Amino acid sequence: MTTETTSTAAQPATAAAADIVTDHDLGIHGYHHQKDEHVKRLRRIEGQIRGLQRMVEEDTYCIDILTQVSASTKALQSFALQLLEEHLRHCVADAALKGGNEIDEKVEEATKAIARMMRT
Repeated sequence: MTTETTSTAAQPATAAAADIVTDHDLGIHGYHHQKDEHVKRLRRIEGQIRGLQRMVEEDTYCIDILTQVSASTKALQSFALQLLEEHLRHCVADAALKGGNEIDEKVEEATKAIARMMRT
């Protein structure tokens, strides 16, 4: 009898987790709360890229251009890592909360994104 009571008690907890409505369900992405900061950051990176264009147009020394390319690349990589962290905290955590196969899908999705980032 105790075993039946325990398994019956566990079922509502699982059902309750599936009934939870999160930001993710409402179409709110993990980066939403830092959206303004991200846009500012991307505008700075855009400025760096425009600076690279100017450097080429002005026949700047190759090594100086390469230094700026490196800085721009690092800025984009840093942005990508921040976005990945937000994805893990938001989307993957949401899937873990709800259980089921979705967690496996989200972890695979994040793993593929990490692999793409490592190739660059």
